[in-house]
Amino acid sequence: MGRRRFGIEGGIIGVVAAAAVSLTTAGILAFVQPGATVKASADTVDSAGKGSAARRVKVDTSIVHASDRPGRSLNITIDDGPDPVWTPKVLDVLKKHNVKATFCMIGPQAAAHPDLVKRVVAAGHKLCNHTVSHNTAMDHRPESYQAEQILDAQKMIEKASGGAQVEYYRAPGGAFTPYSRRLAADHGMRPLGWNVDSKDFESGSVERIEATVHSELHLGPTVLFHDGGGNRARTVASLDRLLPWMKQQGYGFGFPQR
Repeated sequence: MGRRRFGIEGGIIGVVAAAAVSLTTAGILAFVQPGATVKASADTVDSAGKGSAARRVKVDTSIVHASDRPGRSLNITIDDGPDPVWTPKVLDVLKKHNVKATFCMIGPQAAAHPDLVKRVVAAGHKLCNHTVSHNTAMDHRPESYQAEQILDAQKMIEKASGGAQVEYYRAPGGAFTPYSRRLAADHGMRPLGWNVDSKDFESGSVERIEATVHSELHLGPTVLFHDGGGNRARTVASLDRLLPWMKQQGYGFGFPQR
């Protein structure tokens, strides 16, 4: 499962010099600068060219790593689910240690397991959009493809959740583009990176996962684990050992900043 490490971004989105407003046969087409607050009717054409109303939430387009909790804090993030076998076990471990996490879900997985999505929300965890197909090369695909991957997954996850907001967008393998970040932000989802990759998707022991997290925790607060995409027994076991260790080191747990 190929992944690129994705730390703090280095690029800066170009600033749109000017915007225009023109009338169309269907209504008014508004040009919105990245990160701006969008107020639109149901007939507004959004960034993907579809007819749904854009979200009325102003969200930063930059990729977030910081925690919303002050002080010594970590963000636990869980990718590639929900999975009918492993997501309940991950949820049980998080409950055992009284830790909240952000679940980055793949759209069709969420649609197939709405009970698990609702359980995640009911337990006080946050939702994150991890696209439809988990294509780690989507930054090399057309904007129309990126829009479909992001917006279709958002709809699937929100429908499965019963209407809970998807607050973040994580590109598979860190394959963000300026367009995908702007699109996600315009639809209320903060682009979400990571600082510590537990490597729990690779072969190896629980001890190896622990050692990886121990050695990389100084890199930043957002830690990446997985509850989908394969056998996650090592993830469950390592979380059960790492979460109390993190508390012993003086860490608390928050969510990524919005």
